[in-house]
Parts: sequence; C-alpha cells; structure tokens
Amino acid sequence: MDEEQQIHIPVLLREVIEYLGIKPGMKILDATVGLGGHSRGMLDAAGGEGQVLGLDRDREALSEAGRRLAPYGERVRLVRSRLSRFPAILAETGWEKVDAALLDAGMSSLQLDDPERGFGFLNDGPLDMRMGAEDGGESAEGLINLAPFARLAEIIREYGEDPQAGRIARAIVAAREQAPITTTARLAEIVWQAYPAKWRATARQHPATRTFQALRMAVNEELAELSAFLEAIPEHLAPGGRVAVISFHSLEDRLVKRAFRHEATDCLCPREQMLCVCGHKARFRILTKKPVMAGEEEVRDNSRARSAKLRVAERLPDAGDDSAG
Repeated sequence: MDEEQQIHIPVLLREVIEYLGIKPGMKILDATVGLGGHSRGMLDAAGGEGQVLGLDRDREALSEAGRRLAPYGERVRLVRSRLSRFPAILAETGWEKVDAALLDAGMSSLQLDDPERGFGFLNDGPLDMRMGAEDGGESAEGLINLAPFARLAEIIREYGEDPQAGRIARAIVAAREQAPITTTARLAEIVWQAYPAKWRATARQHPATRTFQALRMAVNEELAELSAFLEAIPEHLAPGGRVAVISFHSLEDRLVKRAFRHEATDCLCPREQMLCVCGHKARFRILTKKPVMAGEEEVRDNSRARSAKLRVAERLPDAGDDSAG
C-alpha cells in the first residue's frame, strides 16, 4: 500500500463495487466524491470503459480528487456542487440516467486534519465548519454566538444525540456573554466543563465530539441535503441501476432506511384502508436487509470504518418497461 492510499482509505470499497455491480460502460454518479478513493476503485472495476461524474461542495477536496483521478482522463468529470443539485448537474452533463450512484456521508481526512476548517478540536482553529465557505452561509461561530438557547439545545440533542444537550447549551450561552466564542479549543473546553465529572471520567470519547458533529451537520444542512438526494435519485437511476449510501450517524442511516423502504412499497395507504387510493408503485428492490458493515480486518486498517453502514437498493423497471432484462 502506497503512502497516498494509507492517507485516504475509502470505506467499504469492495462491498460498494460488488453491490453496485460495477461493469464496463457504466455511467456512475459519485455524489460525494471526497478525495476520489471510491471513484478510483469503481473506475478500475469498470475496466477502462466506465465514466464517473463526481460532485463535492468542498473546493479543496475536489481539487485533490482531480489530481488523483487525472490518469483517467475524460472518463471523469468533477463538479463543485451541493448534493441536492445533482439532477441539474446530470442534465448539464447530458446524462439522462445513471447506472450506479454512490453517496458517502463521511468526512474526509483533508477536512478533519486542517485546523483552519474548524471541524475538529485536536488542534485549535477558527470555528467555521462550512464545507463550501466561499458560498457564504452561517458558520459555526455565528451559530454558537447568535443562536438562542433553545435552538442550540435542539441542535446538540437532535444531531449530536447528546443527553447533556441542555447543560452544554446553557454553558455556551453563559460563556458567550463574557466574550464571543471564536475558536475550536475554547468551545471544546466549554463543553468539557459542562459535562458532569462522573460522565467525563467514564466517557469513551471527548465530551465535545457530539457537539462538534451536531454543529457541523447544522451548518452544512447535511440531513436536508441527504433527504433531497434520496427523494430525487429514483428518477435518475436507469432500470436495474443501483444506489449505495454509506452513513456514519444513526440519524442518517434511519433516513436512508426509511427512504429505501418507502420506494420499495407499492401502497402507502393506512393498513386499515380496504382500497388503495395513493397509487404509489414500488420503484426499488432493497438489496441489503440489514446495513453492511466493515469486517475486523478493515476496521483494524481504518478505524473510521467502524461506524460505517452501507445500504443498497436497485431500481425496478417502470410499469410496461422491459428494458431491464
């Protein structure tokens, strides 16, 4: 394994390629291309004939992906874009449908390791957390210093699933009344102090981990972006095409599970209703009854894989469409 591969190891790559059924000639959407690891693996599996359209909000990640995927030439097109805009990008590319789509909801090491981005707290840096800072929008600093107590508590409770959300939000409000909170180290210390001493002593991770996760998800509207992708992707998959989603958070995984189940169900009317009036027809066949998770060897080589969950669904032919064999 070369140094570059060690720095960036795509999670569940073998499983992604197998479940998506990557073959020569496929049109593949990598909706969160990141540093390009999954795209590179899928292009290799396509045997020199597949094409990838890769999207990402992060300009730095997209630049690095472009460097790593340069050997594949015109088989790759990279576009800086929000996840939710993928239908418009497909139209601009001239792709009516794709044969495979992948969404990896995780963070890249490029983002996490740069203190200037503010995603982590191991090294002090400004509280930003925006994946596309050049597009404007509220930063984590703005959110922390301006949001009312109720909103902060809700964000930390919902997105961070932290039972100490109320204590943390109160501590943030009290601290910002003394001076604006502008750095990752100061926020991490505030959260640390807000945690009960007994909880700190037994915590498996730094108490601020969930708060930082929650703020990142809120700043980047990650659940809304994911929901938009899940709602739109069935229309843009060719019959027999497959979509794979890798999530690292229980809220994300539940969204994927519900969306796939919704699209795999014919009638959505209440069970007690005798006749169907909704007219809904299943468009998906779920290929993963339970989420696929990394094995011991992969987790040993890449600790990030420990929390990864992969779900996959296949697009059914529309009524009267025999094009999917």
